[in-house]
Parts: sequence; structure tokens; C-alpha cells
Amino acid sequence: MDKELMNKRTKQFAINCGHLISSLPKNDLNKNYSNQLIRSSGSVAANYRAVSRAKLAADFINKLKIVEEEQDESLLWLELLAEFNKDKRHDFIIIYKEGEEILKIIVASIKTAKSK
Repeated sequence: MDKELMNKRTKQFAINCGHLISSLPKNDLNKNYSNQLIRSSGSVAANYRAVSRAKLAADFINKLKIVEEEQDESLLWLELLAEFNKDKRHDFIIIYKEGEEILKIIVASIKTAKSK
């Protein structure tokens, strides 16, 4: 996948998570899980940008692994928030599917980079 397109997709994923979170009811559970989701989804976008600055193949792979972990964590927080905000389930599904696609692309990129 094109590097610039992935930069845009990961950034948009973080933005979409932020918009969804701001639409949720204000309570302690949503606040805590939402804070975690903001951190992990933002980290996906920031760390993917760092991937393009990798100097060595090993550095490239390590940075992609960080993105993979953060993306997987973002999916967990989305799952938990969806469980406690069932009235917004449709919104969660849309963002979750995009998150899964990003994760699949990252995993495939890691496999490709390792095989070189």
C-alpha cells in the first residue's frame, strides 16, 4: 500500500475515534476507556509516520511492530466501549472494520519486510 495513503488512513482512524468518543455519554467508564483509545489510535498514526524514517530494515520492522501492537490495542478499546455503549454499536462497527483493515495491512507489511 502507498505510504502516503497509509499515513492518511491511520490519521483518519485516530480522528474518527476522537469524533466517536466525543459523542459518548460522559461517565467514568467511558472516560477511562476513551482516554486509552485516544492514546493508542493516536500512537498508530504517529508511529506509522515514523516508519518512513527508518534507516535500516530491522528498524523499519520494529517500528511496524509498534504500529501493529497499538492498532490491536485500539481494537480492544473499541470492543470494550462498544459493549457499554450499545446504542452506538453501528458507529463502532464502521470504525472497527477500518481498524481491522489497517491491522491486516500492517501485518502483511511486516511479513513482506521480513521475507526480503
